[in-house]
Amino acid sequence: MADMAVKQAIRDLNTTTPWDSHSQMLECVMILQDTHDVKTFCFQTTDNSWFRYLPGQFITIELEIDGKPVLRTYTLSSSPSRPLSISITVKANKDGYASQWLHDNLKEGDKIKAHGPAGLFTLHNHLADKYLFISGGAGITPTLSMTRWLFDQGTHTDVHFIHCARTPSDIIARRELESMSARVSDIKVAYACEEPDPYGAWTGYTGRLNQLMLELISPDYQDREIFCCGPGPFMQAVRDILNTAGFNMDQYHEESFEAPITDEEDRPDHDDVIIDDDAKSSVSFQRSKKDTRVQESDTILTAAKKTGLHIPSACQFGVCGTCKVKKVSGEVHMMHNGGITQEQIDDGYVLACCSNPLGDVVIDF
Repeated sequence: MADMAVKQAIRDLNTTTPWDSHSQMLECVMILQDTHDVKTFCFQTTDNSWFRYLPGQFITIELEIDGKPVLRTYTLSSSPSRPLSISITVKANKDGYASQWLHDNLKEGDKIKAHGPAGLFTLHNHLADKYLFISGGAGITPTLSMTRWLFDQGTHTDVHFIHCARTPSDIIARRELESMSARVSDIKVAYACEEPDPYGAWTGYTGRLNQLMLELISPDYQDREIFCCGPGPFMQAVRDILNTAGFNMDQYHEESFEAPITDEEDRPDHDDVIIDDDAKSSVSFQRSKKDTRVQESDTILTAAKKTGLHIPSACQFGVCGTCKVKKVSGEVHMMHNGGITQEQIDDGYVLACCSNPLGDVVIDF
């Protein structure tokens, strides 16, 4: 029976038209458990229409929950190079009304209404010889779709794929990514996990993605077209890394899985901090009763040395935390690499080696 269904689907490709979301429902034909809280839902049409879209695009599904219509957008994790079905990969979230409902209620054989595909976040809009895909959590779906597309093309495309997850067990499609990388040397995959699994060995990167990791994983990232997707704070951290490194942000493209973009005019204007080499700042060291004028591009550590003060420091990359000092007032832009905790930042501490003064700053030293 399965063999006959496959043969029929192949024959239908020559006679049927692409899925029309205005007139055709989607039927859930398979549900895959990716991780403990992530499922992939696979859909076809009842008349075996095929699917046409660009890798990285999304659909909007229409559900009825508690008697009310609910619309939610989900990126297609499948690739248009495999047109017999489409898939969305969804993380369960107790605060996510629709996502949790899908996990708890959608079954094989159920039919739903969907709209699309749509979206501008696709490599087809920014063709390049080399790509860098960066994702966090469920934001892996569009970069996974694009990587599957490039793999299926059967041509050499230079791809560096970085995925950030909470633990190794939370990495979505890990085996498939590693299989693609093993078969095609142009696809290089790396992970950064905030913490290892409790009872498992982890030899990958540990901690949040930082500039040191980026340079080790993708030394030529400055030459790549970068696509990034994930939660807002995650993408802010990636932009901070790139801005600090002087990356050409015309080669950077992002999409939040919380708010996909359908029109160019809807793209958000990010109020990112860009260090101005010509701007001047004043740094005062309160206990030492010393102050100095420096450029914004100088660090607090540089300012201290200029006044003859010695703030203990070691790595000077924001890793070791040796140069931690407390900020009394003013604003700094800090790009650390894990040498300080969020609790310490909330208490007013900064790392002198990687904090640039913005205007007038007072340090307790």
